[in-house]
Amino acid sequence: MRASGILMHISSLPGKYGIGKLGREAYAFADFLKAAKQKYWQILPVSPTSYGDSPYQSFSCYAGNPYFIDFETLEQQGYLKADDYKHINWGKDPEKVDYSKLYENVFDVLRIAFESFIKQPESEFYDFINQNGWVRDYALFMALKFAHDGNPWYEWEEPLKMFWHDAIEGARWQYGHEIDFWCFVQYKYYEQWNKLKSYVNSLGIEIIGDIPIYVAYDSVEVWSSPQNFLLDDKKTPIDVAGCPPDAFTALGQLWGNPLYRWDLHEREGFYWWIDRIRHATRVYDVVRIDHFRGFESYYAIPFGREDATVGEWRKGPDIRLFEEVKRQLGDIKIIAEDLGFITNEVADLLRASGFPGMKVLEFAFDPYGKSSYLPHNYPSHNSVCYTGTHDNDTILGWTKNASKEEVKFCREYLGVRSNRDVVWGMIRLAWASVSDTAIAQMQDFLELGSEARMNTPSTLGGNWQWRCKENAYDDTLAEKIGRLTEIYDRQN
Repeated sequence: MRASGILMHISSLPGKYGIGKLGREAYAFADFLKAAKQKYWQILPVSPTSYGDSPYQSFSCYAGNPYFIDFETLEQQGYLKADDYKHINWGKDPEKVDYSKLYENVFDVLRIAFESFIKQPESEFYDFINQNGWVRDYALFMALKFAHDGNPWYEWEEPLKMFWHDAIEGARWQYGHEIDFWCFVQYKYYEQWNKLKSYVNSLGIEIIGDIPIYVAYDSVEVWSSPQNFLLDDKKTPIDVAGCPPDAFTALGQLWGNPLYRWDLHEREGFYWWIDRIRHATRVYDVVRIDHFRGFESYYAIPFGREDATVGEWRKGPDIRLFEEVKRQLGDIKIIAEDLGFITNEVADLLRASGFPGMKVLEFAFDPYGKSSYLPHNYPSHNSVCYTGTHDNDTILGWTKNASKEEVKFCREYLGVRSNRDVVWGMIRLAWASVSDTAIAQMQDFLELGSEARMNTPSTLGGNWQWRCKENAYDDTLAEKIGRLTEIYDRQN
């Protein structure tokens, strides 16, 4: 079935409290998607953000981002008063997230709500904890992190760093109230998320969400289950993840995430991955797996290197992982992020999996017309055509920063005269493509420039901050998107 959608992360929703929330603005955006005849709302990982504010480097694979919890909903439930949060300085610019302000203030507000809640906790609170085995370890991890001034677990004292039984049990007793607070945070997050998702689904819209292939070194998963990762006996990484140098990055990309002990995962029937993907399918309707090529082979960089110029490719689990996923979870909806250095082996894995890959139009306009990202070169409809992703510039920004030859060819290909006309021309091209699904960023529908770019890979600082201006989208824009969607037979 042909369909289309809009990419806008929860953090980018408009609102008053520093970052997008799971409250009325989220419901309003769902209504906008419905009016625009869209089938999909694509977001980034909803995990808690850590150093660098990236949703792809999180303290947990399973936890939701506390920053997204809606204060107005907590007030309606009787756990907050308006004065507890409405007069706080959440940042000067309503179109940018100020993560330092969030870190300084969000948890104080949530603690007020928790102290009200815990006087008469709902029975569902304990059901949530019992039904989600990851919650208590995550809550302990966060309690200890705050007790250690936010320092990573590998800088804690040896007994806690090494997860020794007596030290861990002692910490569970010592920090019991704090652990309950972090459990409460996740309980309220998922209560709000599940309510929002039910509403979105009731409109006939599905949520596409990301899971990163790797987890952060400073995460509860690496701390509590080090056997799953390539670490030495002191829990120090042996090799870490990244990408080798290419035409875009002379030093490559050093991500620094621990690598997996794939031999162990395979011997254990990939249960760790099965559980992770099962959880993702409950949170999202469609799961986009980031850096899919890493399952065929992955780049390993010796720990301690300052860049990715030294490293080697190693074989991953390949199709065996996804055969087990299908055996245990059935036919779930997955999109494979197959961008980057794609070999014949990676292409074979994608074909064998049956998952749709990605076609990004901003990569397409090689003046010679040979790019596999140009729609006339698509070999199959089993793909998702993006104008750009969160790692790309906006279309308008691209027209100003790409080479003159690329932009000239793009205008010729689209049949438009001006760079501004490229924006809707490229959206139209995505919607017209044979791909089963077409996705564009909200920034592009709003015709915004590079100031609205979400992320620039291999840079630290200034990323993940864009927020939509209040009242930026309206019925007129929804009608325009909806008509385009009807023309190309993608309507919800």
